[in-house]
Amino acid sequence: MARRKPNKKAKEFAIAAARIAAERRCTDITILDLRGLSTATDYFVIATGTSARQMRTVADEISEAGREQGFSRFGRAGYEQGRWILLDYVDVVVHLFDTEYRQFYDLELLWGDAERVDY
Repeated sequence: MARRKPNKKAKEFAIAAARIAAERRCTDITILDLRGLSTATDYFVIATGTSARQMRTVADEISEAGREQGFSRFGRAGYEQGRWILLDYVDVVVHLFDTEYRQFYDLELLWGDAERVDY
């Protein structure tokens, strides 16, 4: 399997996404550094939203920040349902969960070896 070339701006974008989530009142925000653990992405940004509407707003603002920083969104899932919105920027993957889905999927446990990034 071919290794991706590291994107030096990925960490900056992950931090920007986490800050947007914090500014919009998401809780339990975590950035996981997956470099060396995953060949698919470098960073996960994980946050819990308070409602589908709020999570869509956060997703929209992160998408705008991505465009401004030169990150093209590869995919988006769950936007309409608003229980788990996934924004895939290849180097950074953003997960916005409601409380129930966050507990059920427990990505921090799944990626327990990943280092956490301060923002």
